[in-house]
Amino acid sequence: MKFGYVRVSSKDQNLARQVEKLKRIPVDKVFSEKESGRTINNRSELLNLLKQIKRNDIIYVTSLDRLGRNADDLTEIIQYIKKKGASLQSLDLPDFSNVPDVNLRNMLTDILITVFKFQAQSEREKIKERQREGIALAKKRGVYKGRPVLYGADSPNPHKKKIYFAIKKGLNAGYSVADLVTKYGVSHGTIYRIKKEISKN
Repeated sequence: MKFGYVRVSSKDQNLARQVEKLKRIPVDKVFSEKESGRTINNRSELLNLLKQIKRNDIIYVTSLDRLGRNADDLTEIIQYIKKKGASLQSLDLPDFSNVPDVNLRNMLTDILITVFKFQAQSEREKIKERQREGIALAKKRGVYKGRPVLYGADSPNPHKKKIYFAIKKGLNAGYSVADLVTKYGVSHGTIYRIKKEISKN
């Protein structure tokens, strides 16, 4: 059986482009979710997929970073897939399915994935280092404002700005934190922060 897995990091991002690519293969079933790729445990659809795979199944992703954002997580996921007798194919990597020798095919795939994993992690670490350097320089100049609040009156995202005012209105109307978390799909911390803002005014 051919499975597809698609992921984006936030709820306002779109999965359609990834889904469309996998439908062209075609895959039999697509697992999709909008979750951060930092850890495996918070991704229920990925865990559901891994529970279902059997020998000779193939998992397709549009790129390897959809499975995970660091080398350790990717290694754990890939080893589990191999242990179940299934295989992984990432559309941004060469396909060795035409190589007749199974052992050679698996070896080439493993080498390529290993190189890609560490290259991707190295690039992420460089980006983080540049961000830290930029923040340090901004603090020196006295112009660092910190990370923008996603759900706030000055949010750069119009949709999240609208949700912020709706949550504020809900709190003033007496709705509970749990009710607002369920209704708007935000974290408890976000609601408590807005609640704290209201109490200060």
